[in-house]
Amino acid sequence: MTHRSRALLGAFLTTTALGMGATAYAQTAGSPWDASQLPETRGIVKQYTLTPRGDVDGLILNDGTEVTLPPHLTSQIVFAVRPGDAVTIRGLKARALPLVEAASVTNFATGASVVDSGPPGGPDRFAGELTTSGKIAAPLHGKRGEVNGAVLDSGIILRMPPPEAERVQGLLQPGQPVTVRGTTLKTALGTVIDASAIGASPDQLTELAAGPGLAGPRGEPRRGPGGPPDFGPLPPRPPR
Repeated sequence: MTHRSRALLGAFLTTTALGMGATAYAQTAGSPWDASQLPETRGIVKQYTLTPRGDVDGLILNDGTEVTLPPHLTSQIVFAVRPGDAVTIRGLKARALPLVEAASVTNFATGASVVDSGPPGGPDRFAGELTTSGKIAAPLHGKRGEVNGAVLDSGIILRMPPPEAERVQGLLQPGQPVTVRGTTLKTALGTVIDASAIGASPDQLTELAAGPGLAGPRGEPRRGPGGPPDFGPLPPRPPR
């Protein structure tokens, strides 16, 4: 079988499988890869993880497994998968971490699926700066396993550049009390802080070097049209 034939067969099988769900998001156009050949991970979704811009860039499962997703799939993921849902994930697994780079996510109950084919992400939206305190529930990682933030026991997501996360790694250990200052975005999907300072208490904050986050080209907040959509209330589920 030629490479082209395998690609066409993979696209056909993926489309057929997605059509069996109540709602299916198949983004296989332009992608020759068959996600069904990748390792499978199953679990229950505990919460979304968010970028500093408020996009969904992953899932945390009840067993602590992190699932990374590209932010351009935000609207599809939010529609197809909710916290508490059982999911089947196809993607690459890290060797030494409970970390999966997802190529597809399927809602086990409804059959709704999201498949990544790599469209571009969206622009930015400004959020206000706040200071919050809590305890680290778990560190968060990028696709290469680098630490790029953490989730608090309240469910708030912290994000920071990986070099800064490495520098303050002692503060990102599970159970560690922290105070964080940074640009805070609250959405229907959760709250994310683009951290500018972090410490063990409000009077012991360490300033962090700025990452891409929400800062504009001259350091000013990015505002104006084209910010990532405010999803508002989550859409109703399709009938099963």
